Amino acid sequence: MAWDQQFEETLREYLPFLAADEQLSPDTNMRDMGLDSLGTVELMGSLENTYDVRFVDDALNLDTFATPAVLWEALSKMFETTGS
Repeated sequence: MAWDQQFEETLREYLPFLAADEQLSPDTNMRDMGLDSLGTVELMGSLENTYDVRFVDDALNLDTFATPAVLWEALSKMFETTGS
């Protein structure tokens, strides 16, 4: 499933090593692109505000923030749960 533009724009804010003209692929390692622990917490808060969801239980781990595809899948499951 392809993610929306807002998701990509939000991710790019927290990936300092990803060049503006570089493609963000589903399997991009976000830690390799500069996402650190503080950035992960800030990204989580930003996504919660943007999509009106809450990261809880199974989604609260580093694996959720490993790649854009994994993170988008976790968000998609939250949409289904909240009906957003």
